[in-house]
Amino acid sequence: MRISRLVAAAAVAAMFSAGAAYAKTVKVGIVLPYTGGGADFAKQIEKGMKLYLSQNKDKLGGHEVELVTRDSKRPGGDIAKVAVQELITREKVDILGGFVYSPNAMSVAPLVTEAKVPMVIMNAGTSFIPAMSPYYARVSFTMWQSGYHMGKYAAEKLGYKTAMAGFTNYPPGKDSAAAFKRGFEDAGGKVQELIPMGGPREVPDFTPFFQKVKDAKPNALYMFVPAGSHASAVVKTYNDLGMRGAGIALIGPGDITQDTKLQGMGDGAQGLVTVHHYSADYDTPENKAFVKAWKAAYGADSTPDFMGVQGYDGMAAIVDVINKLNGEIDADKAMDILKGWKFASPRGPIMIDPQTRDIVQNEYVHKVTKQGDRLMIEVVATIPQVKDPCKELKVGKCK
Repeated sequence: MRISRLVAAAAVAAMFSAGAAYAKTVKVGIVLPYTGGGADFAKQIEKGMKLYLSQNKDKLGGHEVELVTRDSKRPGGDIAKVAVQELITREKVDILGGFVYSPNAMSVAPLVTEAKVPMVIMNAGTSFIPAMSPYYARVSFTMWQSGYHMGKYAAEKLGYKTAMAGFTNYPPGKDSAAAFKRGFEDAGGKVQELIPMGGPREVPDFTPFFQKVKDAKPNALYMFVPAGSHASAVVKTYNDLGMRGAGIALIGPGDITQDTKLQGMGDGAQGLVTVHHYSADYDTPENKAFVKAWKAAYGADSTPDFMGVQGYDGMAAIVDVINKLNGEIDADKAMDILKGWKFASPRGPIMIDPQTRDIVQNEYVHKVTKQGDRLMIEVVATIPQVKDPCKELKVGKCK
């Protein structure tokens, strides 16, 4: 009996020892604009990733995650390309993630494909990006998901007959304006003009552009700009020129009413209507728990925005891959897991479309309201489980 017990004890000890020996450190390369105009976006995404990791260490199966970060600094792709090359060749990362700017994600596609490294895109919303590499999966959004449905809603529900669309002149802006035009005109409206309004690096003076719109007197102005300081400048210019009083509504994707900028926009933001996939004000159990945990981790005055939830969901996808592959990251097997991946996100149920490797999610019609002295996002309609309309309609490079 004593011998049997000793043998059993040795077997158990050996089992635990083997488990410890096989614990892996999975290296995740993160490329974000930690400096420059997108630094706040990087902070949000990184905070979201780290929050998910802190809450879900038990889902790693004893393995560890090491985040290896690189600064992409700006749109354009040159710096991001060097960063990814270094992460792949020198750091030998197992998975890549991040990517705020679409040009950055586009520029690294050949490197990712050649090296066979799975990459989880946590922002970068130009529609055709996932088609650029079989190792891309996106958990964020596409410009067409919000733009197309904002166009349809503006014509069908808000009753607008004419509109103009302004956009920051780079791939996501062009995508967003084209999406709005298609949706608005599919629903019977007429877009009078698409107007490029500066680039993504510096906030332009929007006054001459908006004056042109005011003189043309459309029912609505659809605006896409990068979130952050661009969005604040849009709302300020709209109010300064008295465009609401002139009968021109300001509408757009939710980038122009970003949670972290909304309170600073003042009462002039009231009544703005957007279509988007997240707000910290969503009254759901999943989101309430997420916001509570965020504030506990980062301070009562901190709030998550759509970048934060995308980082959170992106890390959830990565952790699931690590768990199911037991720390042994094989690119093709990882992509098989990501295709059709589902998650109960704070934004609502999400899935990665197995055919396109792109996000499927609810889109929500937002209206800015005020409760007490606080501006809030009110959800006035839900468009369930939206696939990318660009691909569904086979538009341009989405064919």
